[in-house]
Amino acid sequence: MRVLVVEDEVRQAAPVQRGLEAEGFAVDVATNDVDGLWMATEQSYDVIVLDVMLPGLNGYRVCAELRARRVATPILMLIAKDGEFDEAEALDTGADDFLSKPFSSVVLVARLRALIRRGGSNRAPLLVVGDLAVDVAGRSCTMAGTPIALTPREFAIIEYLLVHQGEVVAKSDIVSHVWDSAFDGHDNVIETIRSGGYRIRAHV
Repeated sequence: MRVLVVEDEVRQAAPVQRGLEAEGFAVDVATNDVDGLWMATEQSYDVIVLDVMLPGLNGYRVCAELRARRVATPILMLIAKDGEFDEAEALDTGADDFLSKPFSSVVLVARLRALIRRGGSNRAPLLVVGDLAVDVAGRSCTMAGTPIALTPREFAIIEYLLVHQGEVVAKSDIVSHVWDSAFDGHDNVIETIRSGGYRIRAHV
């Protein structure tokens, strides 16, 4: 799952990025309104985390502009204070959910997963191909009923392949979805996943 975080404060964006990456998200960070608008419009994300307090256009205006440009990606807005007017404005300008600062990483991840489930019409709670089953909400994977231990990255790759089962998927598409934009390795990294004694090959 790929996330765009639009946050101008590096000291706040960095722990958010680390926390999401630890949960298997591929995270890109934009530190201003211009970069945030461009990245959200020109690249594909599963969800956007948008801070209200941005230089230039604030988060409300960025959100409204994205909706005006027909960007339908789910948006979670970070608001600085817990006030009903801020919450209402976040929703009225097109955000799908909001979270008041300070917040825990656990709650942020849960909110994002909920948004992705609601926003992805082709993402079922349980993805199954043959004996392989992936519980998207529970972040677990089994083969013929036997649990398979996967790293967050391995889980993200398998989930992406199962969401697109029956399709011809390019390696570059998997890399762009599972890794962030800073990844400069070879796309052969995704060809074979080995975990728990199983060898799962992606024919892409």
